[in-house]
Amino acid sequence: MNQIHVPALVPAPSSGNLTDLVADRAHYEPERVMLSRPLGEGWQEVSARTFAAEVRQVAKGLIALGIKPGDRVGILSWTITEGALATLTAAGTSIADDQVEARRNALTPDDLATLIYTSGTTGKPKGVILTHGNFISECGNVVEGAADLFLRKDGSTLLFLPLAHVFGRMIEVGAVRAGLHLAHCSDPVGKLTADLQSFKPNFVLSVPRIFEKIYNGAEAKAEAAGKGKIFRTAASVAIAYSQAMEEGHISSALRIKHALFDHLVFSKLRAVMGGNVDAAISGGAPLGERLGHFYRGAGVRVLEGYGLTETTAGATLNLTQSSKVGSVGRPLPGTTVKIAEDGEVLLKGPIVMRGYWQNEAANKEVFTEDGFFKSGDLGKLDDNGFLYIVGRKKELIVTSGGKNVAPAPLEDRLRAHPLVSQCVVVGDNKPYIAALITVDADAIKGWAAANNKGGATVADLANDSALIAVIQTAVDEANKSVSKAESIRKFKILPIDFTIAGGQLTAKMSIKRHVVQKEFANEIESLYN
Repeated sequence: MNQIHVPALVPAPSSGNLTDLVADRAHYEPERVMLSRPLGEGWQEVSARTFAAEVRQVAKGLIALGIKPGDRVGILSWTITEGALATLTAAGTSIADDQVEARRNALTPDDLATLIYTSGTTGKPKGVILTHGNFISECGNVVEGAADLFLRKDGSTLLFLPLAHVFGRMIEVGAVRAGLHLAHCSDPVGKLTADLQSFKPNFVLSVPRIFEKIYNGAEAKAEAAGKGKIFRTAASVAIAYSQAMEEGHISSALRIKHALFDHLVFSKLRAVMGGNVDAAISGGAPLGERLGHFYRGAGVRVLEGYGLTETTAGATLNLTQSSKVGSVGRPLPGTTVKIAEDGEVLLKGPIVMRGYWQNEAANKEVFTEDGFFKSGDLGKLDDNGFLYIVGRKKELIVTSGGKNVAPAPLEDRLRAHPLVSQCVVVGDNKPYIAALITVDADAIKGWAAANNKGGATVADLANDSALIAVIQTAVDEANKSVSKAESIRKFKILPIDFTIAGGQLTAKMSIKRHVVQKEFANEIESLYN
């Protein structure tokens, strides 16, 4: 199969705009709890009526300050916590409701809703023009397609994705459309676990790195407690159980083992996520079959999806009633997926952007003559229309021997090791494949203490022979999945980790390869000397 279209559940809008979602919810269900915001150690509930009123107050403030239709407004979150909303509310007291309504009603589905800049993982960021219609189509079809998650009775989700990223923005809009109880975690590094356990969401949405860190953190904690073997056995049982679920037959022996480890291990993992989470949506990067099967076997269905800023987030999604672990699902209703002759994933539908802001040259490059958007990703469709992403077209490594290597599969498998934080596979125009590896700052503490190296920093251990030997085992395991020509021959442990603040990671924690390759050019060159 090289092309598939799934009919829309929610047709592309011919009128209206995103503000209708807020107004309609307040009109039809004014007392419905829409949001919760942090209040001390707990949460303050916000009704649909209150939410709409606060939105209107901010709108009045913007009008009072001279913002006109078509103007662009940037949001600086440090500013918000310093009283920005109160300032806007005070400024707008003289603005009448009908002025807000006049502006609101003038908006159409074709009007610009937001500009979101691409993450710049492979080059200069570009401003993506997303309309009200893009978001209405995207969120409407996601909500109806995944109704068991978004429309469930008393449903709730904790959002800890950055709102600068389209995935987080889509979830916010989708939650308002669905009436889903939404809360935000302001600090995914320091407060995520505490917020999950106090808010207790039913399902979560995240990038794969968070699922990796939860898994690796649990394994490292078990190892430090002398229960590493038990955890690894439990993980194997979870994966086997999920695979058996997919095959349609679970043996009695496996059921017994699963019940035992559910009590000993899986229930504790779910407790880390708040205790109520039974499903999650993952996007932004490949999750991988291993983690997909592990979480499903542990009682949390992770439904993997795929999309880009240019497609208003999800273009494909696994659904509860139609999913395959390892795939990124079938097309979102209303979307067409096509595989080009060179393997590139092409996309068409009302979720696709209008174009790039003030960049006609880029627009000409990214659309085919028949209107498909060129994703830049390589993929394949199976006979049932499930999409599998193979790699990023621009990230494909071609060795000096002419071997084409997709780095993502190797990197995903390496990050499966509890000590590995990030990995960048290199080797373009080089005789063999190599890698730069960073270690997890939290996990390394337990390893260092267990190996009589307590107090040592990541920088101290970067050239430690014992640590190198451990990482070599992870490399050897990853190499089992590829041919010899594609395998990692050498690697170097870096003395630092990649971070958003350091500029090596995007807001959704994807690696900026061009930044890493420039910053660590000497380290890369040393791998070939």
